[in-house]
Amino acid sequence: MRKWFAALSLLSALPAFAATPEALLQHYTQQARQENPAFSAFSAERGRQFYQAEHRSPRGEAVSCATCHTADPRRPGRTRANKVIQPLAPAINGERLTDLAKAEKWFRRNCHDVLGRECTAQEKGDFVHYLLSVK
Repeated sequence: MRKWFAALSLLSALPAFAATPEALLQHYTQQARQENPAFSAFSAERGRQFYQAEHRSPRGEAVSCATCHTADPRRPGRTRANKVIQPLAPAINGERLTDLAKAEKWFRRNCHDVLGRECTAQEKGDFVHYLLSVK
């Protein structure tokens, strides 16, 4: 029950939505500064490397973001259950990165599946910055 209230409190602390991917990026900038006072900027190149890097999942599989989302985030992907995933790149899918609560939900779930931990604000911001650079 405590975890439920903690999650509810966290969600209520989030803005209702981020109207643009740039607003989402601004949110992660503020978080990154809180996590690391030496934070200077996000990097699309670090985000690209993060997207493509393979990690050993908690289940022992070699996985990356590209495992489900394909190497090209402009293309649709498939979940492990073979469900279609719409493209991640906001240039192709205008609904991506426009809702902070939804972005946080997927970061939390996918970071745990791929990395076995929460992603840092730096990783999230680099990832978003990379997706915004994909045209």
